[in-house]
Amino acid sequence: MAPSAITTLAADAPTLSAANTGFMLICSALVMLMTPGLAFFYGGMVRVKSSLNMLMMSFISLGIVTILWVLFGFSLAFGSDIGSVIGWSSEYVGLSGLGLTQLWDGYTIPVYVFAVFQLMFAIITPALISGALADRVKFSAWALFITLWVTVVYFPVAHWVWGAGGWLFEMGVIDFAGGTAVHINAGAAALGVILVIGKRVGFKKDPMRPHSLPLVMLGAGLLWFGWFGFNAGSWLGNDDGIGAVMFLNTQVATAAAMLSWLAYEKIRHGACTTLGAASGAVAGLVAITPSGGSCSPLGAIAIGAIAGLLCAMAVGLKYKFGYDDSLDVVGVHLVGGILGSLLVGFFATGGVQSDAAGLFYGGGLEQLGKQAIGVFSVLAYSLIASALLAFLLDKTIGMRVSEDDEVSGIDQVEHAETAYDFSGAGGGASSRSTAVPAPAVQHSKKVDA
Repeated sequence: MAPSAITTLAADAPTLSAANTGFMLICSALVMLMTPGLAFFYGGMVRVKSSLNMLMMSFISLGIVTILWVLFGFSLAFGSDIGSVIGWSSEYVGLSGLGLTQLWDGYTIPVYVFAVFQLMFAIITPALISGALADRVKFSAWALFITLWVTVVYFPVAHWVWGAGGWLFEMGVIDFAGGTAVHINAGAAALGVILVIGKRVGFKKDPMRPHSLPLVMLGAGLLWFGWFGFNAGSWLGNDDGIGAVMFLNTQVATAAAMLSWLAYEKIRHGACTTLGAASGAVAGLVAITPSGGSCSPLGAIAIGAIAGLLCAMAVGLKYKFGYDDSLDVVGVHLVGGILGSLLVGFFATGGVQSDAAGLFYGGGLEQLGKQAIGVFSVLAYSLIASALLAFLLDKTIGMRVSEDDEVSGIDQVEHAETAYDFSGAGGGASSRSTAVPAPAVQHSKKVDA
């Protein structure tokens, strides 16, 4: 990611590139598509009675974070550095002090384009958290949590990692597209919140199987598609081939992680599941996000395979330790983000985005040490701050719906809707159709319960 500053007029200053500007606008749209993709991915993984709520927990982030980003978020994340921990530039407040063709410092795209690209990252990060909280959180409390979380956690962490003067940026921590700022940040936040709000009713007792695996696969496909913009676009241009390497590594690592996850499932459980294929792909996407700009395609295969295996193993930890991570945000995003960030210290070739080399390429342990500092500082800050925010909201307005509302279905309680309308499924007395017999309706009611 690019550091923050405004380009000054000079004879040798970059000029606006229509090609790079168009490329970055397309990448921004791809990243935006990832949030609806995430909504489908999560929405299919929950039970019928919670599917609309899961969709809305992602979609609401598109509204809330967009407004906050324009008002002050972009300034906090990418404004002039203050103490290496936060940014602020008055011309970024409201995005009203910018020229139409004013360029992002050192690049050939307008500040407006950089701002909208980064906005899409800010939107999807809190949406990732929602998967850990399925079935049990008040929608109003969730909306308020997003507002507070992006302000207190995401905007400062984005400045640490990507903003000029940010302490992790200046240290030389490599995070090409968001292993720390997005995935570790969201995964640690998810763990912090679920430790405060507790488990779902029936956790480890009742079956809580996905209600629509086709919807999960659709969401995973949209995430995979959008992730090319997420990753390749993070070089902010397409002039030197580094974005192309990242594009290729994104595909390679995702494929390797999916195969690795499925192999683990086959050995451990005797079957290769569609949920495993989707989850493995996402694990690979997460792991290659920080590392893909520093490794070779062979390194990407190794990173993806490692992430697929270890994330598949990690999702079972919630049963061992008793934390209810509903849709495995901790197991996939936190663990995958940690792996991808730390593996930079092993697989960085020193010949792609920077000359920093990892242990396997003669670079010693220096880069690994930097990566570890980045990983565990973001993890600790997000975990603690998120838990405190959840505790504050829980003790004031309450974070959880009542137990009765959770059992009956959060969709009807919080949104006055249900995902599927079966009222017209059965034919009347005059109907000759027998395509949907009465027992199917009764079965659907049982699933909803």
